[in-house]
Amino acid sequence: MTSVQWSDRAPIYRQLKEKVIAMMLDGELKPGDALPSVRQVAADYQLNPITVSRAYQELADEGLVEKRRGLGMFVTEQAARKLLATERVRFLTEEWPAVATRIARLGLKLEDLPKGDKP
Repeated sequence: MTSVQWSDRAPIYRQLKEKVIAMMLDGELKPGDALPSVRQVAADYQLNPITVSRAYQELADEGLVEKRRGLGMFVTEQAARKLLATERVRFLTEEWPAVATRIARLGLKLEDLPKGDKP
């Protein structure tokens, strides 16, 4: 994991969870890959191990990672498929309405918007 700036907008465990999800969506963490240990993440980011454990537990509860006794946490085979489905729904229901409203307010047309995979 890379350097992270924590904000006050959400609990740190949720921000850490979002960081791991972003790494999965970006292909940095692939099915079968091990997550860094709770102790390692806590030390790297100067976090309480309970904070890291809570983020990892939520990922496990959602079926994105699985615990392997004595080995750690691993990305599940179905993680990418689940994430794409849930993140698309979340984007369309939570983020897109605000973006669409802003586009309309600015009088932009489809042809005015940048094209490509990444901005």
